[in-house]
Amino acid sequence: MNIPLRTALVASVFLAVGCSRDDVQTYRVAKENGPASSPMAMPPTQGMNMGTGELPPPPSGGGLKWTLPKGWTEEKGSGMRFATLKSPVQGKVDVSVVVLAGAAGGELANVNRWRGQIGLPPTDEKALASTRQVVKAKAGTVAVFDFTSDGQVKTRMVTGQLSTPDGSTWFLKMVGDAGPVAQAKPEFMRLMESLRLESAN
Repeated sequence: MNIPLRTALVASVFLAVGCSRDDVQTYRVAKENGPASSPMAMPPTQGMNMGTGELPPPPSGGGLKWTLPKGWTEEKGSGMRFATLKSPVQGKVDVSVVVLAGAAGGELANVNRWRGQIGLPPTDEKALASTRQVVKAKAGTVAVFDFTSDGQVKTRMVTGQLSTPDGSTWFLKMVGDAGPVAQAKPEFMRLMESLRLESAN
C-alpha cells in the first residue's frame, strides 16, 4: 500500500514542477516585452538633459553673422559646432562657434566648465563679475572671459557668450597654446565686435 502512495506523491511533484515551469516561461515573456520600448524613449530624454542633442534651427532671418578678420577662413561645422574658424596665426589655435537653445546652463556653469577643460578650479559669482569683459556688438552684449592654465605648458582660452532674441545662446571659443592665442586675440575680439543678426528678407 505504501508503493502506490509513493507513486502518487512523485507524480504530483512532477506535475507541480511542470506547471511552475509554464508559469515561469509566461512570466519571462511578459518581462521581455516590457523593456523593449524603453530604449526607444531614452535617447531623446538624454539628449534634452544634456542640452546638446541637436542644434536648434537658426533664428528667423538667418541667424548670427560676423565679419572674418583678414586672413581668417571659415568652415561649416558639424555635430555641436555651427562653424569652425581658422586664424592665420601659426601654432595650436582652435576657434569654434556653437549655438544652443535656451540659457544652456547659465553663465557661471559654462565658465566653470571651460575652466575645468584647461585644469583650473571653479570660480564663484563674485570672481566671475571681476573677470567678465563686455563687448558691444550690433547683435547684443557679448560676455567675454579669458583664462590661462597653470603649469609649464600653458593653455589659454578666450570665450564669448551672447544671447539672441529668439532664445538661443551663442558661444565663440578660442583655445590653444598660450602664445598663439595671445597673437590671435586682437582679431578675435574684433570678430566679436562685428557680430550682427541677419535681418529677414
